[in-house]
Amino acid sequence: MESYRINTNYSKALFVLAGETGHRDEVAEDMRLVSRVCNENRVLNAVFNNPTILEAKKSAIITELFADKVCKESLTFLKFVVRKNRTVNLRGIAEAYLDLYRESKNIILSKLTTAFEVDESVKQDVSQLVGKHTGKSVELLTKVDKSIIGGLMVEFNNTMFDGRVSSRIAKLRREFNKNYYESKL
Repeated sequence: MESYRINTNYSKALFVLAGETGHRDEVAEDMRLVSRVCNENRVLNAVFNNPTILEAKKSAIITELFADKVCKESLTFLKFVVRKNRTVNLRGIAEAYLDLYRESKNIILSKLTTAFEVDESVKQDVSQLVGKHTGKSVELLTKVDKSIIGGLMVEFNNTMFDGRVSSRIAKLRREFNKNYYESKL
């Protein structure tokens, strides 16, 4: 079972280790990779969540997946997580580390959702506007969602700017469903 406290404690330990060795940036890139792999692979998550699969097999999987893609500190840490039977927390630990890293570098995570793929100039404009609003550097994640019909949605720091066409249509629909007519009878 995944736990916020476990994720936080392990990520803090990795953050301190990476700081002592001077590899915080490399470990951050490694944790982005780990998070992405865990998000995209349901079979891998099922293997990591299965307590009947032996530690040696999970360690071999970690080595096969990440040995040539991550730095030595990250690989050692991933094997440590396996040894402590915390593979269920792997994605959460990686994301918690990235949160610590962003906080230390004064970076804010922002999500841009559009109905179609946008070019780099739009991404830069959104990043600049969010950066101006927050006073921080911006790491922008983009997502395409055809269901929003048009417009865009920007999320950062529990704030959402909603310029989606679908939400405007829904708002109009709610307004039309209200009955403002009062009978004089």
